Amino acid sequence: MNLDMVIISIFCMIDDLFKQLGRRIRGRGFAPGLTDAEAVTIETVGELIGLDTDKSIFEYFRRHYSEWFPALRKMHRTTFVRQSANLSSIKEWLWQRLLPPEQASPFSIVDSFPVSVCRFVRATSARLFHSLAAYGKDHGGKATIFGFRFHVRISSEGWIRRLAVAPANVSDTAMLPQLVEKTQGCCLGDRNYWQPDLKTEFKDQGLEICAPFRMRSTDPMPERSRIISRHRQLIETVFSQLRERFNIKRVWARDTWHLANRVIRKVLAHTLGLKLNLTRHVSPLQLAKLFAY
Repeated sequence: MNLDMVIISIFCMIDDLFKQLGRRIRGRGFAPGLTDAEAVTIETVGELIGLDTDKSIFEYFRRHYSEWFPALRKMHRTTFVRQSANLSSIKEWLWQRLLPPEQASPFSIVDSFPVSVCRFVRATSARLFHSLAAYGKDHGGKATIFGFRFHVRISSEGWIRRLAVAPANVSDTAMLPQLVEKTQGCCLGDRNYWQPDLKTEFKDQGLEICAPFRMRSTDPMPERSRIISRHRQLIETVFSQLRERFNIKRVWARDTWHLANRVIRKVLAHTLGLKLNLTRHVSPLQLAKLFAY
């Protein structure tokens, strides 16, 4: 599928969903020259091809696709950025609408990864997110960061179903109720989720939290722990895609509004990539094959 076909396919999916919205997005004022479906298409396709900032996305499409999106010729970049950020909640709605039914997955997986807002040596003087970010450990616990942790739940096929952002000092188990709300079945986690109380906490909900025993040396069921760890590799693949293809660990934002838009845009782009692969009968997570001819 070449880039032109990706743009057309994504625009058709997004435009159809906008028609299902059933309400006006703006209560007053003039309609923007660039339609909201076009703006979301430009953003998400830009993310899929590795463009990481609003500026790079805007300039690429104005240079190469101004015939497809004529409004870009007269639009200032800041207008595009504002329009895109104002659609943050709509993009979250689009993301949830694109997901397959929850019942289609035999199990789900939870985990988290750290995101620094600045280098550690600048943490004490950093002004961005100073009242929101916190000190915490990286995933291996070997280094201290100043920033956030992104807590994620994915399905057994790799769809990102829930994402929550918390200060870096908030534990994985503290964010678990938010990730698994109204979820049933089996949820796999790493050793950080080993906590006997969790089994009884979610029992009435119909959810079982499965995690390897915290101490390997005293693990009473090592084979069970190996099976859980093997299935958990799927979420590491998703995290790798978010970090390498979508640059989610770079905080190119100065406030929570733009940070939320940036994160949701990347998650929506990831979901659209999986959706396109399914239509081509390709394994959903093989995003590298999305632009294969």
